[in-house]
Amino acid sequence: MAKYMWIGLGGALGAISRYVLGVWVYKRLGTGFPYGTFVINMSGCFLIGLIVTILDFRTGMSSAWRFAIPIGFIGAYTTFSTFEYESLQAAQAGQPGIALLNIALSVVVGYLAVWVGMVVGKVVA
Repeated sequence: MAKYMWIGLGGALGAISRYVLGVWVYKRLGTGFPYGTFVINMSGCFLIGLIVTILDFRTGMSSAWRFAIPIGFIGAYTTFSTFEYESLQAAQAGQPGIALLNIALSVVVGYLAVWVGMVVGKVVA
């Protein structure tokens, strides 16, 4: 039962963080491109690489951290379903270039962000 509490707590914090950061990014960069979702997805990719690597190397840490952070927080924070929806919306609105740019950048930069997160995680751990 405790694992569900940790997942829920992490999920609540992740969802709130996703909203706050998304609003902050959109206020600064506008809505011509899904900047908020892009920033959230890329930082989420980095965080999952970093946190899972640290948790793997520091085996003495409580399993509550694995439930709270990667499953709860990052699971609620990242928004790839929103990314897909916004890409489809752009394509349907006659902006296939924006849709393809969002897809390509999210996949390539996300992949690199996971890798960098793992490298940094190994250094930190």
